[in-house]
Amino acid sequence: MASEQAKFLEGNLLRHVTVMSLTASIGLVAIFIVDFVDMIFISMLGKAELAAAVGYAGAILFFTSSFSIGMSIAGGALVAQALGEGDEDKARHRATSSMIWGIIFGTVFVAIVWVYVPELTGLVGASGETQALATGYLRIIIPSLPVLMVGMVGSAILRAHGDASRAMYVTLWGGVVNAVLDPILIFGLDLELTGAALASVAARFAIAIAALIPVIRIYGGFAKPSVQGIVEDARPIVTIAFPAILTQLATPVGQAYVTRSMAEFGEEAVAGMAIVGRLTPVAFGVLFALSGAVGPIIGQNYGAGKNDRVKGAYRDALIFTAVVTVVVAAVLFALRGPIAWLFQIDGGVAEELVFLFCGPLALLWFFNGMIFVSNAAFNNLGHPFYSTWINWGRHTLGTIPPVIAGAALFGAPGVLIGQALGGVVFGLLGGWLTNRVIASSSSSEAEAPKTFARQGRQHSLFHHRR
Repeated sequence: MASEQAKFLEGNLLRHVTVMSLTASIGLVAIFIVDFVDMIFISMLGKAELAAAVGYAGAILFFTSSFSIGMSIAGGALVAQALGEGDEDKARHRATSSMIWGIIFGTVFVAIVWVYVPELTGLVGASGETQALATGYLRIIIPSLPVLMVGMVGSAILRAHGDASRAMYVTLWGGVVNAVLDPILIFGLDLELTGAALASVAARFAIAIAALIPVIRIYGGFAKPSVQGIVEDARPIVTIAFPAILTQLATPVGQAYVTRSMAEFGEEAVAGMAIVGRLTPVAFGVLFALSGAVGPIIGQNYGAGKNDRVKGAYRDALIFTAVVTVVVAAVLFALRGPIAWLFQIDGGVAEELVFLFCGPLALLWFFNGMIFVSNAAFNNLGHPFYSTWINWGRHTLGTIPPVIAGAALFGAPGVLIGQALGGVVFGLLGGWLTNRVIASSSSSEAEAPKTFARQGRQHSLFHHRR
């Protein structure tokens, strides 16, 4: 186990980044592919309002899942830091507290969101029958968020241990369960949108089970919880989780604005945007996984005081991002026709939006990847609020003004163009700020925990340092 925990402290960094990202993306993309197939199935039903309802619901689900992503970032960062110090006992305690607080916070959050689902769907532009469909779909899925929280925090713990393959299987099992149940519930039982929602709930339970089993069997599970320990751990967890959650919430807030802006051009435009929304994570799933994969690499080396390897990991992650973006953009451009056929769109604004994404906008995804990597670095270098400012800037100043301008100049396609251009500005800003943070970090082994502790005023986080 010790060799697994120290694996990021030596060896080729680009290889670590590549292996962790590709393995993590397999399971993640499996989930996204199922969502993608969901949209294909729903399009096959021939009801435009169903596809539009999924588009509106997607904006709200993005909002709720961002909460669990933020908690998983906190758990993964704290466990990786402890492992970098060589303190396995502290790593287990951090894992336990992260899981418990994640369930507590997630349950409260879910209760509030569930009550206000109709108002939230209205805020993103849904109305009439489409709003009713979106509301029913969401009220089935949303209560399962604490279950998803368990799975995501568990997966982050596995990645913190450097166990990329088992972290991959966590989401892979979720994808398998969803893929099997989707056609049975949607078509076999004729449940349509309700069937898709029930399949998603079952997949979340599969993810939680798949995460807990290896954490318990391979890595000693969790420490025996105590009220005092959980309360004491709340501060370092919140120190990372609060800004991480704020950071993650920026994306669905920005996406909700984009959805509302697109709604002005009709349900066909919203349906086209929903297709792009489901296609994007499938195409760029590796980049979505990259932020979670590079975090433990940076975290372990930071905890061990190896600042030169922190810098190298960030550099190699950007190289990996550039290669993936160019390859994926080329594949999307070549397949833009078959993709449009697959969703049974022929002409109109929906096809125009899909073709636009499969063309120049795909190349601009490099800058979104740059933001992902920078945020992972901030969260693991003791500056979590930097990622908060970058993400909120990207999804407010980098979204609202350019989307307004784009919509005025080019209509529905201008909404996507404006959104993409905002990512360019904040991607570059995030890269510049990350390099400054890395450069200002001391190369001495003792300095890393001091910097991290200052952020949360929590000296006990590193008091077991050896």
